[in-house]
This record gives sequence, C-alpha cells and structure tokens, in this order.
Amino acid sequence: MFDFLAYPLGKFLKFIYDITFENYGLAIIIFTFIVRLALLPLTVKQQKSTMKMQELQPLINDIQKRYKDDREAMNQELMKLYQEHNYNPAGGCLPLLIQMPLILALYWVIVQPLKFMLGKSSEAIEAIVNAAAKAQAAVNASLGLENLPITAENILRSWGSHREIRALNFFNEHQDMLSEVSNFLDKSELIDFRSFLGLHLGEVASFQPGVIFGPEWKIYLPLFILAVVATVTTYLSSRLSMPKTNDQQSGASGCSANSMMYIGPIMTLMLSFQLPAGVVLYWMTGYVFAIFQQLYINKFVLKKDKPAEAAASAGGKGGRTASKEESQEGNNGKIDSGDDASAKQLPSGQNKGKANKAGGKKGGSKKGGKKKK
Repeated sequence: MFDFLAYPLGKFLKFIYDITFENYGLAIIIFTFIVRLALLPLTVKQQKSTMKMQELQPLINDIQKRYKDDREAMNQELMKLYQEHNYNPAGGCLPLLIQMPLILALYWVIVQPLKFMLGKSSEAIEAIVNAAAKAQAAVNASLGLENLPITAENILRSWGSHREIRALNFFNEHQDMLSEVSNFLDKSELIDFRSFLGLHLGEVASFQPGVIFGPEWKIYLPLFILAVVATVTTYLSSRLSMPKTNDQQSGASGCSANSMMYIGPIMTLMLSFQLPAGVVLYWMTGYVFAIFQQLYINKFVLKKDKPAEAAASAGGKGGRTASKEESQEGNNGKIDSGDDASAKQLPSGQNKGKANKAGGKKGGSKKGGKKKK
C-alpha cells in the first residue's frame, strides 16, 4: 500500500548500512533519527493544535451544554469560537495523516529487506524464502527437538509476515547453503543482523526462563533486555506526551488518557516477543527520539506561547478591573452629590435614625438660643 514511500526509504536505509561499516543496528538508529527529525515540524504543529484544543475545551463543553437541543446553533457558536481564537479543528489531524504512512512504511522497510533494501522481485523473494524455509526445516529435523517445526509449511507459518528478514537471517548464518539461491541472492547482499552490541536483530525475543538462561543465553538474554527497555521508553514517551488536564477536564477524558498511557507499553511488551528484534530496536529508537522531542517542544516551543497568552489574559483582566473601578468612581460621584443621594444608599431604619438625629441637633440649637436670650 505504501510501496511508493517504502522503496526510497529502503534504499536510504541500505545506503546508511553501507556507510556505517555494515552495522545493521546502527543503520536503523541513524535512519530512524533522520526520518523523525524531518517530521519534527509536523509534530510541533500537531502539539500546538492539541494544546490549543485543550485550552478551548471548557468553552466547547459549555457551548455543547447550552445548545444540546439545537445542533445548528451549537455548530454556529463553535465556528464563532474557533474563528475568535484562530483555531482550525483539522489542524492537528493533517500532520498526523502525513506522518502515519511514513511510520508504517518504515516498519515494512525493516521487515521486508529483500523487497525494499535489496530491490528483489517477487519471484526472487518467493524463491529465497521457500529455500530458506526448506533448509531451516532440515536443520530443525536434524536437531531432534520436539518443539521445533520440521516442515517448510510450518516454518513459513511461524515466520508470518516477517519471512523476508527471517530468510535473509538464515542465509547469513548458513552461508554454505547460498548455492541453493545463487541465482537470486549473492553473498555480498547479505545483511549482518548481529553486528550491533551483540544483539541478534534477526531473532525474536523469548520470555521463557529456560530459553533466556539456556544454552543460547548470549542471544536471548540481550533480546529480553531490549524488550524491557523498549517497554520503558514507550511508557516514558507516552507519559511526556500526555497533555495536562485541570479539574474540569479530568474525569472521563482523564481516565481515557491514563488508559492510553498504559496500553502503548503493554502492546510494545507483547509484540516484542512476537516480532524480530530489528523491529523492536526501530520502535525503541523512535520512542527515545520522541522523549527528547517532547522535552524540546515543552521547553522551547510551547513555553514561548505562554507569556503571550498570560499577557493577553492579564490585559483582559486589567481592562475589566479598570472598567469596574471607573463604574465605582462614577457611582461614588453620584452618592457624594447630595444628602438625598446618601439617604437613598442607607437602609430605611438608618435613614429615619439619621433624620431624627439631624432634627434633634437643629432643635437643640434653637432652644439654646432662646435660653441665652
């Protein structure tokens, strides 16, 4: 489906593999970082849109409550809100729609090296995979172990959609059998999956203690550690990218966000024991990049918008405070304009008391005048 993207990306990965002294793991890391770096502007745009949506969510909820029985009016009010805040609801979806095909294409580049890295035809791929499956079945049968498949059909079924990387890995480890596919695969085209820190990136990790600490522990113990590290990086990346919610926005949305934060690591842990380690390394590298990317966005991108928003908010509050003070000053001017106005401002009982006092003082002064006379 995304072959038009996967072919150039596969050639690019093969180029990096060649210039990194045929170190497959290092090539995956460099390849992933370069592609993710190219996608960084889209990611920043998506993060800004998400933050803006989070800020407007209380206003959106209020509009939805007020116009829950009138959908047309609700849509009109929402459009006004979006226009006032210069927000495009589809602004966060477009970057994601552009990134997803690239991320999926990167995955297929890793699991189908014969097609995208080496540029083999469908006929050549079929011949190489079938020959590797038959040879692997013969090797398994010679070992005499019960839990190993001994037919080519069962081998292909166990390889699944990762049969290309498994077949290429088989011929890399059994180069003496390359004569069976000499018309389709040359020794110079083999990819060394064990050239990065001792990790066998063509094998699948196991969670069984007997395999991890068994005779081939040098292969499966590092792969188990890789699976654990990939799970931890997935959790850290999910936690950093999770937007902060206030009390009004917590609740159902907060529960959903928390569940998503744990679903990702659980999925990574499960798939790490089903996919070749090269795919796990690709995922882990992507999540490590996402962690530093999120730290950069939080510190240098999103914080730049906060002072402007704070200033605008302070300006709005200042304007409201000033108008409030002006209205109070205007009211004070009216109150001080005469005794009648002051009398109006007092309760009725106090008005009578004040009037009586005033009358008493006037009467006393008159009586005193008569006595002096």
